[in-house]
Amino acid sequence: MKKLLLSIFLILNITPIIWSQDRFFTSADSLNKKRFTIVSIGLGSTWAGGMIGLHEIWYKNIEKSSFQTFNDGSNWLQMDKMGHFYTNYHLAMNASELYQWTGLSRNKSIALGSSIGFGFQTTLELFDGFSAEWGFSWYDMLGNTLGTGAYAIQEIAWKEQRILPKFSYSPSPFAELRPEVLGSNFTEQLLKDYNGQTYWLSINPSTFFKHSKLPKWACFSVGYSANAKIKGDADSFVTPDGTSYFAQREWLLSLDIDFSRIPAKRPWVKMVLKQFNALKIPFPALILSDGKLHGRPFYF
Repeated sequence: MKKLLLSIFLILNITPIIWSQDRFFTSADSLNKKRFTIVSIGLGSTWAGGMIGLHEIWYKNIEKSSFQTFNDGSNWLQMDKMGHFYTNYHLAMNASELYQWTGLSRNKSIALGSSIGFGFQTTLELFDGFSAEWGFSWYDMLGNTLGTGAYAIQEIAWKEQRILPKFSYSPSPFAELRPEVLGSNFTEQLLKDYNGQTYWLSINPSTFFKHSKLPKWACFSVGYSANAKIKGDADSFVTPDGTSYFAQREWLLSLDIDFSRIPAKRPWVKMVLKQFNALKIPFPALILSDGKLHGRPFYF
């Protein structure tokens, strides 16, 4: 989950580039070289600085090895791969939209922004490839590829994003069973405890059915999570007192909001609202787990 944390850092540091001055809120009609330079330097500096910082903080003191691969496709009920998908989607989208803001053509912005997001994550995978503890994961790369593709394909085919990957989190009771792995405080658990994480695909019906009477911002959302997944490579876990836990996949159905489609006249308001599309808003949800269907009045 260090990759997700660093990627969020990148997103949060590139987005304010276009918030710094009011006149920057509207995309240029043609290529603005000053904007293009600002965005390129900002992205490049954040990428390089992030990698240097991660190497010094995380990789510098771990045991190194020759380049190796690591098969982790069956770990954590694939929740970590959902994280790769989600992160790459948002990196590609944010970088691409920054380049569209500079006035670069739509197709070139999509290609450049997607390449930057994918390259950022690939650099992290290469770091893992030279560590003795982990290794280069082709399954991580698959998640990265699908996430980048989910943005680029929608943008090319529909010229808009109709299906939005989102994230929600609520603390689970399972982290205290293995705090060294699942986190010992809220911040660590947010990144490490897959039992508290849910990844969503929010689908906007009005983009598929133009005569829909639903509000343009209304979505229904399909979610995926894990329950009682305490050990990455095992579906059961027994505590020292003999209590047994058995991991289960959870599938969810809920409602959501596409904040980019909420009417707003001022460009900066629309821009601020759109940032909330990274998160799933709490709503009632139906949950299918272990063959049983139940509901919650509000699911975080």
